[in-house]
Amino acid sequence: MAGLRLAAYAVLLCLLLSPTAALRWLADRVPESNAAAAAGRDSYRTSYHFQPAENWQNDPNGPMYYKGVYHFFYQHNPYRATWGNGNLSWGHSVSVDLINWSALENAMDPDSSFDINGCWSGSATFLADGTPVFLYTGIDTNNNQVQNVAFPKNASDPLLREWVKPSYNPVIALPDDVVHDNFRDPSTAWLGRDGLWRVAVSAGLKDGTGSTLVYRSKDFRQWERNAEPLYSSDNSGMVECPDLFPVAGPGDQNGLDYTPSNGAEASYVLKQSVMVTLSDYYVLGRYDDAADTFSPVEADNDCRTWHRFDYGHVYASKSFYDAGKNRRVLWSWANESDPEPDYIARGWAGVQTVPRKIWLSDDGKQLLQWPIEEIETLRKTRVGLLGAEMNAGGMNEIIGVAGMQADVEVVFEIPSLEGAENVDPNQLLDPQRLCGEKGASVLGGVGPFGLLVLASGDLQEHTSVFFRVFKHEGKYKVLMCTDLRRSTTRADVYKPPYGGFVDIDIEKERSISLRTLVDHSVVESYGGGGRTVITARAYPEHVATANSRLFMFNNGTGAVKVSKLDAWDLAPAKVDHSVVESYGGGGRTVITARVYPEHAQTSNSRLFMFNNGTGAVKVSKLDAWELAPAKVNVPGDGLITHGSMRPGEAY
Repeated sequence: MAGLRLAAYAVLLCLLLSPTAALRWLADRVPESNAAAAAGRDSYRTSYHFQPAENWQNDPNGPMYYKGVYHFFYQHNPYRATWGNGNLSWGHSVSVDLINWSALENAMDPDSSFDINGCWSGSATFLADGTPVFLYTGIDTNNNQVQNVAFPKNASDPLLREWVKPSYNPVIALPDDVVHDNFRDPSTAWLGRDGLWRVAVSAGLKDGTGSTLVYRSKDFRQWERNAEPLYSSDNSGMVECPDLFPVAGPGDQNGLDYTPSNGAEASYVLKQSVMVTLSDYYVLGRYDDAADTFSPVEADNDCRTWHRFDYGHVYASKSFYDAGKNRRVLWSWANESDPEPDYIARGWAGVQTVPRKIWLSDDGKQLLQWPIEEIETLRKTRVGLLGAEMNAGGMNEIIGVAGMQADVEVVFEIPSLEGAENVDPNQLLDPQRLCGEKGASVLGGVGPFGLLVLASGDLQEHTSVFFRVFKHEGKYKVLMCTDLRRSTTRADVYKPPYGGFVDIDIEKERSISLRTLVDHSVVESYGGGGRTVITARAYPEHVATANSRLFMFNNGTGAVKVSKLDAWDLAPAKVDHSVVESYGGGGRTVITARVYPEHAQTSNSRLFMFNNGTGAVKVSKLDAWELAPAKVNVPGDGLITHGSMRPGEAY
């Protein structure tokens, strides 16, 4: 350090970066014309959903639990808040609880002939000796999609900071019958009873068929294609990001890993991401590990007719077996819905949903999803309510909880189903359209009832999450909706209604639960104990200058009882520990850096002043503060009852 000169720097050490704060390079990355908009709209940055400090992210890749540490890898453009030309890297962060994350250097960058135009999506697999290995798609020098492997440079390092890509890549070349840019996304590999590894790879065949191919290998280097595909359809178009995994019996919340002992009797889940709908679908079925084929149970081969993981704005989901807690955990990507110039100005784009535990329902018909239990460690102030009743047109405000950063659980009891509206059979085929026709402000019989979140004080902006009960041929159908059409007064934002039916016997149960997680621009809702999930992105304008509010409402003709309500403020997660911003000469020179100290995993960091010059330097003034995470507070607690609302009013 002999040549260093000590300038008068005011140093802001963001050893704990609150995710609500903006982070951008202070060079030319933010166009001057967009700077004001970015400053006003970075209240959209999430506080407990995973997102890197800056720039673009999309698909979750290779999540794993290794040597006591959770690893999350993701598609990442480290230079810009857009997908760009697809020349992507694998970002890498680590955690001990899947909630608080520390960023590490990229795991892989496009720097070899077999991935020079992009390190695209893939998965992680544990070899027989416990060593993790990546299988991933590379875009080669000819812009062909090929499958590659990568290994940790030092498998004893629990942080897995360095990865090596062997020169013998690619291990699976582009097949002759596959379109050159439609061959990608290798799954987690699994071991068969014959001792051979299998992996599933998405492929768009030249005859127009959307397919998922299976390859076998004994050494993870030489792979041979199976004669039959795992999945094939002439109707669904290109499918990608396949996921195949076993599940335990009905109601058993324990996860299963890929092991030969699972056998042909285990139930399996096959998931596909469909490009034409930008949605994720899954089906239960049987996997034959001798023929390497999959047979759906009570479903056809067009995956667009299968179950949806999420009826909202998510894509490219990826699950992993969490050996630390014996569960299967699902990640999903939620892209931005506002114009590209806006997120370029903000300096970031894309979030991940809260990690979800998934398991087979008691009746064995579908998967249930629920936020991992660790999210509850962020809960702070609680507001509770028992036995309240909402009459027709009633609306109650939930106060004492921050409307921008909340976890709300509510159980609605339905005293009577007599007012349920009849529904046309064709309407049952398109729940999203039905949500648009029967929005929260449309007077109903049994419902709509639910929550208004991210609401302005005058309700000109709000996102409604609600249920509505219909009747068809003597049976009741429960519709769940998240309606974004009044989520913002901005006209340039994609703000549709989302909807899905909840598979519940409401005539027998006479109650239904709703859990909604609110995180600035994300609204994640779980209906019927996780039977139906809807994730939405919202961009209300009022958040730049005012707090958001939470309401319960009932716009049906019959009363609805709130048998239980619990709502919590959520503290910000610690999503990054790696930013140092320095301002010299009163802001004349600014330097932002990312650092990755190893000691931060096990001990606190310390601050020092130094002078390595030949002459003395006087410190005429020093002030240092410990910074708390940013948060939003709402005074008071309890409920405020707003009198009956007319059906046409703004909710």
